[in-house]
Amino acid sequence: MSNSEMDVPVDASAATDRVSWLRLIECIGNEEGSFENLGNSHWAMFVEDGRDLVVTFESIATARARQGQMPLVHHIAAAKGWSHLCLISDGPTWFRDPAVYAYFDRLVDEAFFEDFDSVTFYGAGPMAYAACAFAVTAPGCNILALSPVATLSPALTGWDTRFKDARRLDFTSRYGYAPDMTEGCARLAVICDPRSKIDLMHAALFHAPQTLLIPARHAGEFIEPMLARIGVLDETIIEAAESRLTAASFATLWRKRLGDAIFLKHLLQAVEATGNRRRVIRLCEYVAARHRISRFHKRLAELTGNPAPEPIKA
Repeated sequence: MSNSEMDVPVDASAATDRVSWLRLIECIGNEEGSFENLGNSHWAMFVEDGRDLVVTFESIATARARQGQMPLVHHIAAAKGWSHLCLISDGPTWFRDPAVYAYFDRLVDEAFFEDFDSVTFYGAGPMAYAACAFAVTAPGCNILALSPVATLSPALTGWDTRFKDARRLDFTSRYGYAPDMTEGCARLAVICDPRSKIDLMHAALFHAPQTLLIPARHAGEFIEPMLARIGVLDETIIEAAESRLTAASFATLWRKRLGDAIFLKHLLQAVEATGNRRRVIRLCEYVAARHRISRFHKRLAELTGNPAPEPIKA
């Protein structure tokens, strides 16, 4: 079914189940670029626009859970006039599939990436693994990886006990060890929470000279939804794609976390766990002076015996 047959613009938010969602995404791809089945569990949607390309990795479940049911970068690419190649998986496949390898092999053979002035690979968590692993097909690209996994090969990362089902997958064959696959990129920005020891250990395996390790302290394992919640994910991706992302520029964006109630509550829990009463008081004083978050006002009163001050009016 093509878009011309539908009489209305294709709208993925109208999908009611997995099958209808894939059908609508296929319509979008065929109308604006291309759409391909890659074996039984993967698909590639390409939206052709400008001469800058962003390559992303999504699962059906993640995309469908998002408002509008579209791949994350779709709206950013549309607004910026970028082309967008989105690899889609059905479940946590980690894109370890010969059909996906063959697809990227074909893109290389066809010099697909050479048609663009710039290419950026993006992903978070398992999708960051895929972004790094397949970036080898576009030498000179930029990569933005949020909490990337280097490999799940037990011989190399037996200390990572997460993703137990994924350990059955083969991470030793083609496109397997993600850090090696990033050596030809121009810039690799790795953002992770340095307090998460496992994430930091994976990040440390990406040690090519062009790698920039950017801390997002207290972000936790799920950095992508947090950056989205505080409203800086889009700008982080844009800065990476435009080769402007630095530790300093991200630190500026990251300051917005100090206005996020969920982040502040988690931060309070972490500071409480240190047993440092003075640090807890200072944090509560800081937050109570700026926000009406009852937990901080109540805790400050408990610790000092004094009522918390009224928040400063903007």
